[in-house]
Parts: sequence; structure tokens; C-alpha cells
Amino acid sequence: MELPYAEPFKIKMVENITRSTKEERLRWIKEAKYNLFNLSSDKVFIDLLTDSGTGAMSDKQWSELMLGDESYAGASSYYKLQHAIKDIFGFPYFLPTHQGRAAENVLFSVLVKEGDIIPGNSHFDTTKGHIEFRKAIPIDCTIDEAFDTTLYHPFKGNIDLNKLEQVLSQHHQKIPFIIITLTNNTAGGQPVSMENLKEVRYLANRYQKMIIFDSARFAENAFFIKTREKGYENRSIREIVRQMFSYADAMTMSSKKDGIVNIGGFIAMNDEKLFKQATIYNIMFEGYITYGGMAGRDMNALAQGLQESTTYEYLESRIGQVHFLGNKLKEYGIPIQEPIGGHAVFVDALKFFPHIPQSEYVAQLLAVELYIEGGVRGVEIGTLLADRDPKTGQDRYPKLEMVRLAIPRRVYTNNHMEYVAAALKNVYDRRTDIRRGFKITYEAPILRHFTVELERL
Repeated sequence: MELPYAEPFKIKMVENITRSTKEERLRWIKEAKYNLFNLSSDKVFIDLLTDSGTGAMSDKQWSELMLGDESYAGASSYYKLQHAIKDIFGFPYFLPTHQGRAAENVLFSVLVKEGDIIPGNSHFDTTKGHIEFRKAIPIDCTIDEAFDTTLYHPFKGNIDLNKLEQVLSQHHQKIPFIIITLTNNTAGGQPVSMENLKEVRYLANRYQKMIIFDSARFAENAFFIKTREKGYENRSIREIVRQMFSYADAMTMSSKKDGIVNIGGFIAMNDEKLFKQATIYNIMFEGYITYGGMAGRDMNALAQGLQESTTYEYLESRIGQVHFLGNKLKEYGIPIQEPIGGHAVFVDALKFFPHIPQSEYVAQLLAVELYIEGGVRGVEIGTLLADRDPKTGQDRYPKLEMVRLAIPRRVYTNNHMEYVAAALKNVYDRRTDIRRGFKITYEAPILRHFTVELERL
């Protein structure tokens, strides 16, 4: 008989987590003003808020921590990470930062000015925030298929080439670069095909524009190219990654995702002039150019993590668990973004609660109900995250209103995934009894979803 699948690792250490009662969770979420970010971690049973910095490091990564060189300048850890980045991505220049949004802050300080237009594929929250903070305009050029959660398309993260060319032709002088997010988080952890990367590169060359990759989940994107795109079946993950990044001029990286570390990020690029310009801001905002907000031990762990995340066996296991949860939810009839993405399962809140208007923050409502039901913390990817239109001050209603269940790397077992699915099914079974959502009582002027305060209607 064919042998069943088994995880390519064994467990050396465990961490206790504590169950709570529904009555306790009702009280806690009310005290948190119905904002899941406000909950302390001891009040959460299974935490799927994010896969950013929440993964479990390997024995080799923990060993690398002990070898960290904490010299202020020129530490060996810097050169170890530099070598890994050049080997995997091909970029000769890089700057370490303390996390991904810091990398955006440094690079965009060089490249983005007021009035600029930045086309891309569904800019994520911090990317959009950094652009709009500088009074520039992000324009979403994602393919229309991404916004139909029931439609199967293998690469829903793709950029629509016609949309992109229209933006390039109309606003040529105002566009400093094109940004491509790998995988496309806002659209449901959806990958971008190699063919699409090539075509975007062709357009960028025609209009003489840079391409920057937001690369937090680059390895997962490479896995989908290998398993879904014709002609790449026999290519290694490393080979696919090198080809992907051959179409980019620079990259930002939140290493807390596919670097499998708890903190860290970096910028990498081909152009020495851009590197020198970015070093000014890196020194101002982050630290000296050979540590940039990271400890030497964390650079060591990241260099090792990048090696591990670009192996097929690791990615097969990691993405396999995401698909295990997604398929469970589909069995229960729960509407999700299909095909299932790389780092999370995205539940379609508009289809889950079709009787509740989007103006009542329906995805946040679903995330709160899931927490109350089972102590599972997800996150809203919808109207709260979309913020208000800077010109009108009105809520922006995205085409996708979803709850993201982001699975930390190498942390939970499939038993935990079965628990999550059962809790969500219980909410689904009583969905018609839930009649109203929320209104905002406090919000910040930008990136409001992190600190928003709500009350029930």
C-alpha cells in the first residue's frame, strides 16, 4: 500500500496553551472593544491572527543564535546573511531592517513623493499605508478573477496587464515603480505566475520603470509555480526563486514569514546608487548598515531560515496544512477563497453573512464570533483594513471582505486545524441568528484596524 504523508520534522519541545469558557471570552472581547489585536495572548487558544513572526524555528536556527556576532559594524552575521541573500535571490546589495514595514519605510523614503502613483496587485496594509502617508496613490491592478471567491484560477495574484498598461500610459511621469506582492495576501494568499512576472517585466521595460517585489511569502509563491504552472514541474524551488527575482530590480522582505524567524526584514537591490541612497535612511531609522535594527543572532537565524524555506519538503508540509484546514471548511459548506492559498485560509464573510451590510464591518463580526465560539483568533481583511478614502473620509468597501486564518509555520498540528474548522462550523450553523454588526467608536487616521474600538449595534 502507498505510505501516508508524514511531516518532515519531529517535535522537540511543546508549549502549553489554555482553554477558556465562552462566558470568559464574551467578557474579554467586550473589554477589548471587539478588537482582536487588544487581546492578550493568554486569552487565545489557537492564534491564527498572523503567520508573521509566529513560526517555530528549527534546531539549526536555534544553533545559529548561539553563533551570532553582535559587533556594531562588520559583524560576521551580516556577511552570512549577505551571502544567503545573494545566493538565493541574486541581489548584490542589501540592507537589514527590523521588519518588513521598516524595509518599506526606508525604500519608499527614497522612491515615493507626494502625487506619485504606485500600481500593483492589491497592496497590503502597511504598503498602502506607507504610500498614502506620503500623499501618493496606490492603484490595484489585480486580475478580476481574484474577486470571485468561487472561481478557480491557479494564479489569482496576477496583475492584469491591460489595467497596468492603462495606468502606465496615463500616468507615466508619476510612477516611480511597480510593486508586486508575492504571494498576494489581500486577495487571499494567491500566487503570481512566472508568465505574469515576465509580462510585467516586459511592460516595465517599455516604460522604463522599476519593479519591486514585496517578498514576504516568496517561497510559497515558488511552490505554486512548481505545482501549478506548466514547464516548472521539474525545476527546484531555488531555481524558480532565482528566475522570479531576475524580473525584479529590488525587493522588500518581512523575514517573519518565509524567513521563519520571529523578527527581521531587509531590502535588496541591483543598483548601487539606490543602495547608497537607502543607506542614509537606514542609518536614520534602523541602525548602521551592517545590522539595521537586527541582532547578529537574528541575522544568523534568518540566513538559515531562508535555506530551509526554499526546500520542497518544507513547503509541501507547510502549504499542505493550510490546505488541510481549507478542505475541512469546504466539507462543511463554509465559503472560502478558492483555490486555497499559501499561508492562510480566507473565509468569505459576505457569503457567510449575506444578510448583514458591509457597512457594519461584517468580516470583523465573523472574526469576533469565531473567537467567542472557540477561542480562535483570526483577523479581518476587509473594510476596517481598507481604511477611509483620504479625499472623502468615507469607508472604502473592498470587493473582498474576508477573515484570514493565518497558520504559523511548524507550530500547530492538524488536530488544531480540525478544532478551528469545528468552531467555524458552529458559527456557520447559527449564522442566521446573528443579525447586526458593529459601529466604530474610535479609529486612528491611518492603519486603523490595529487599534480600532467598536461596539455592537
